[in-house]
Amino acid sequence: MGRKSIEEADWYATPQGRRETERQFTRALKAGTVSRSEGLKIKKTDPKILEELMERAKQSATQAISIRIPVADLERAKRIAKKTGAGYQTVLKQAIREGLRKAG
Repeated sequence: MGRKSIEEADWYATPQGRRETERQFTRALKAGTVSRSEGLKIKKTDPKILEELMERAKQSATQAISIRIPVADLERAKRIAKKTGAGYQTVLKQAIREGLRKAG
């Protein structure tokens, strides 16, 4: 792999590169221009299946955010984390996920 290819691959691995790839994919999906590579011997994928795959990918993808929470909640998360051996951010993510699931 050449230097330019490595630099390009590194850029696509950045958050900005991933966002741009997702934007391009979403535009192509909406326009119906998503197609297979010339060399592949697979059928064109149904856009509905591609949308489902994108939703599945979003389940494990993360995005950094800034959020203000009460100090007492943060301290509680840190206490739970210490008891369970998990990080406090993991505890908060699990609490948010569970709350969202219950909310509907």
